[in-house]
Parts: sequence; C-alpha cells; structure tokens
Amino acid sequence: MRRALVTGGTSPIGEAICRALAREGCVVIVHAHSQAERAATLAAEIGGTYAAFDLADHDATLAACESLLDAGPIQVLVHNAGTHDDVPMAAMREDQWRRVMAVSLDGFFHVARPLLLPMMGTRNGRIVAMSSVSAIMGNRGQANYAAAKAGLIGAVRALSLECAPRGVTVNAVAPGLIDSPAISISVKPETIRQIVPARRLGRVEEVADLVAFLCSDRAAYITGQTISINGGMA
Repeated sequence: MRRALVTGGTSPIGEAICRALAREGCVVIVHAHSQAERAATLAAEIGGTYAAFDLADHDATLAACESLLDAGPIQVLVHNAGTHDDVPMAAMREDQWRRVMAVSLDGFFHVARPLLLPMMGTRNGRIVAMSSVSAIMGNRGQANYAAAKAGLIGAVRALSLECAPRGVTVNAVAPGLIDSPAISISVKPETIRQIVPARRLGRVEEVADLVAFLCSDRAAYITGQTISINGGMA
C-alpha cells in the first residue's frame, strides 16, 4: 500500500484529490498550513494521517518530511498547495510576488527534494505538480501566479528526465476554471459561457480523477507532460 502526500490537501481540489487517492488504495497524508484541524478531520474520514507545516519555510518542510519518512518512503506526491495575491504588476509589491512564488514554486522544491531518493529507491513513484491555465495563457493581475505555475511546468519537465530511469513519473496538471466558492463569487455565469468552450465550470472530482490516474500504475508510461483540464480554454 503506497503512502501519498498531498500538499494543500484541505482546498476544494486538494480534498477531492485526497479522497480519490484514498479510493485508489493509498494511505494519504493530508498536508495543511493554517487549517490543521480540517486536515485532521479529513484524514480521519479517509483513513489517512495529516501533517501541518509551511511549505515556504525550507527548514520546517525538511524537518516535516524527514519525520514522515521515518515510517517509510512516500511514493506519491501531489503538490497542490498554492496561493493567489492578484494585482497588476505595475502596482505589485515585492512581498506579493515572493509569497506566491514561495508557496507554489519554492514549496515544490522544498517538499519534493527530501522525498526523491527514498521514492526512487522503491522503483515505483508518482509526482504530480498542480499548475494552472494561467501558466499557459496568462491572466491579467496574475503575473506572480502565472510565473509560479509556469515554473512548475519547467521543473516537471527537467525532473521527469532525472527520475524516469528509476520508475518515477513526474507530470503537471493545469486546471482551468474549476467550481469552488472563490470562483463562484468572482466569475459571473455569463463570463464562464463566453470564455470556456464547454460553457461550464469544471468539477473538482474531474480534476481529482485525472490526478489519481496519473498517480496509478495505469499511467506508468506517462511522464514529463503537462495535461490541461480546462473545458477547451487553451
């Protein structure tokens, strides 16, 4: 039975991924930063465990990963954690740029690096980084977010080459507009019909099913790819 770590596991997409991986037979470690109580509740519901640490903090993440590895290798990593701080670049503060990069891009390095050698030692590992349609087609006010998510695509391509000989696949998933409380508030239904050819929001379960597939043995020959799930936006 494989152990899986899902960063940002309490977000709508993160929770759906945790549940999907649990259904696939993984023992899921639900990661959170500020929502440790929610992570603990979700972990109990799916028969997993949880961990709370700040991905932007290298030393804290390293210590947390080393503690998790005491129980054995983690063979599935889904880096779902991310944050928004949207503002046009001309008005963007340095801290707004750096925090978004720190969670999404630096956080991927912080959490993946300690897990890599134990994972490769098992000759059967899966890494999925959650990117975004913003990385592919851009979005006004999201230069920081788009840069961070595009950086993940580049990291995935390079890391996949390093890991492929050891039976570890590394892919990115780039969701478009996915139904969540934040999207429902900020994007009007008529806008969705205009910009999404499928004329609807995606469902978190649809994203989670794709991620679960990429983390399964059925996807053993898929690596170094960025797979979009966006209803035809890009």
